[in-house]
Amino acid sequence: MKQYDAIVVGAGVVGAAVARELSRRKGSFLVVERALDVCEGTSKANSAIVHAGFDAEPGTWKAKMNVAGNQSMDTLSQELDIPFRRVGAFVVCFAKEELPKLRELYDRGVANGVPDMELLTGEQARALEPNLSEEVQGALLAHTSGIVCPFELTLGLAESAAKNGVEFSFDTQVTGLERAGEGWVVHTSQGDFAARAVVNAAGVFADEIHNWVCEDKLHITPRRGEYCLLDHTAGAHVSRTVFQLPGKYGKGVLVSPTVHGNLLLGPTAKDIGGKEDTATTAPGLQEVLEKSALGVKNIPTRQVITSFSGLRAHEDGDDFVLGESAPGFFDAAGIESPGLSSAPAIGAYLAGLIGEKLGLPENPDFDPIRRGVPHVKDLPVAERAALLQKDPAYGQIICRCEEVSYGEIRDAIHGILGAKTLDGVKRRTRAGMGRCQGGFCGPRVTQILARELGISVADVLKERKDSHLYYEKTDVKGGQE
Repeated sequence: MKQYDAIVVGAGVVGAAVARELSRRKGSFLVVERALDVCEGTSKANSAIVHAGFDAEPGTWKAKMNVAGNQSMDTLSQELDIPFRRVGAFVVCFAKEELPKLRELYDRGVANGVPDMELLTGEQARALEPNLSEEVQGALLAHTSGIVCPFELTLGLAESAAKNGVEFSFDTQVTGLERAGEGWVVHTSQGDFAARAVVNAAGVFADEIHNWVCEDKLHITPRRGEYCLLDHTAGAHVSRTVFQLPGKYGKGVLVSPTVHGNLLLGPTAKDIGGKEDTATTAPGLQEVLEKSALGVKNIPTRQVITSFSGLRAHEDGDDFVLGESAPGFFDAAGIESPGLSSAPAIGAYLAGLIGEKLGLPENPDFDPIRRGVPHVKDLPVAERAALLQKDPAYGQIICRCEEVSYGEIRDAIHGILGAKTLDGVKRRTRAGMGRCQGGFCGPRVTQILARELGISVADVLKERKDSHLYYEKTDVKGGQE
């Protein structure tokens, strides 16, 4: 049985952040993930917002980690080579009697240490954002709010961790934890591993793992949020994220640009029973369209190119659960919004606790710099020409909607934590994320995956085990060969 200093359960954004921070120390570390890739749970389907930090109650983990995570994002995005933009965010209200609630949010932000906020009238807000609804009576503007790609952030953290020595084991379901001396035996579908410390970053399943070993029980309710994504042609409809006043179930339906030039609407917030139910529903998507129109007028909803949903891990205590919950067992549970924003700070906090407990010295060889797959279309002309001169594969366009080349897809497959599925390629390169949603490039990407991985086309998966894209060859008439 292989021994590690620490094992992290879950390769979402928080688990990846913890792993990267652990790699700043000398030691042996392993991340186990039940899915086939990083970022297959909560982290892959959210609002992609780096929140400023004014919403959470002062003194809570959500408040402290949100503000610290936000402040770290400029440096982190440069180190990880990922897109990040501080576009700012509005919180709008539609009645004058609600204006005091905006003041409460402002005061809460001040208490949390959020800089660069201001309260605006409806007219002042519309002067900055012309497509705000005429019904907007006032707005809180938080200049430090930003947007990021959730998958690129998670992958960047994970690849940085792997580059610095952290091991990853995918398709590895944790089935039990057993106390062994001063450490733990982690039972998994791929065998047993021993660790001096365990980090529980299992998303909506974190309560189950916690309750195996802790007397104080947790209860997580999966909260489903549905979204609509619009084409690049709609991406400039707003220049900032537009929230509505938050309610019982969170920050409500937003309208936001994305770092890749799309427009995002959502989410809904519905508590559900199943921890893997990410279906979209007609009523949910209708709610997204109707509520988004309250804050922003003339949204070109005919430009919707896809819809999706994700689950948030809502813990009954309505705050993150962080720290050592049992000897050598560390929780990162109940991570819902603002979990994406908070992840870097959560990673630093938990890795610090573990490093101190285990006496792990600093790793002098830690390299913070990670370089992702080059996005050819975004390169300056001179750099693009030099890259094409060096390798013509970067000029062979496979995905026309997003202008993704063969070279980029090849690099994604053979990277540090290389893509093994169609969706893995999509999230690393954006091949299949455009207007046609992979209708044209999907078969070509599938063929590239098969060739580069040395497998049959019939063995290529979309995302999960058994998500085969092809089962039998067909002739041009549609019959079996």
